[in-house]
Amino acid sequence: MLNTSDLFEVVAATWPPARVTHVGPWLVRDGQGGGKRVSAASPVGPVRQDDVALAIAEMEKLGQPALFSLRPEDAALDTILEKMGYRVVDPTILFLGPIFELEVPKVTAFDIWPPLQIMKDLWAEGGIGPERIAVMERAAGPKTSILGRIADRAAGCAFVAMHGTTAMVHAVEVLPEYRRHGLARNMMHYAALWAKERGAEHFSLVTTGANTVAQSLYSSLGMTVVGQYHYRMKP
Repeated sequence: MLNTSDLFEVVAATWPPARVTHVGPWLVRDGQGGGKRVSAASPVGPVRQDDVALAIAEMEKLGQPALFSLRPEDAALDTILEKMGYRVVDPTILFLGPIFELEVPKVTAFDIWPPLQIMKDLWAEGGIGPERIAVMERAAGPKTSILGRIADRAAGCAFVAMHGTTAMVHAVEVLPEYRRHGLARNMMHYAALWAKERGAEHFSLVTTGANTVAQSLYSSLGMTVVGQYHYRMKP
């Protein structure tokens, strides 16, 4: 049975940093501009307040701000960072469910790798630029991008990759004027179909706690919340 710890391994494998460094009780990620998930430091053992400086120094070497990723079991470190003035940023939820399979209307979704320029343009409109495309390219396992179409035009895209028998979806983007019309659902079904054909047994993704629309969609697909984490950084 897949547990929360296993799912964090799926996150790391399907959305990988450029490099990881172990410094004292820390794992420090080199994200190269790819966003918080690939740029934060995480504890790998007990951490004292004096140890925080080690992580900060390593992140400064990388040209990255001091950013920490914290799971519920990191409560002691969470308290230390709070007292040091680090604020909670982007509480995040992990969803997991069995592979689902429903018919996808024809010509509404396609799997394409590498992504087409039109897909990169769609992602860019949602703030997913070349640095995050580079994260997708680094993923080592089976992977693809999903192009979603509606009203005779390309209007959405997503990235899906596998680690073991678990597929995880990242970077779901739909143009604002085409949201709430079922396109994201079709893309999810197509991604699940692609994953099932490659032996996936579980389907997963990560979303921010503020994205209630996405959470409603994922819950309707039979997925449940199985974990959470958040970041801390100084204003």
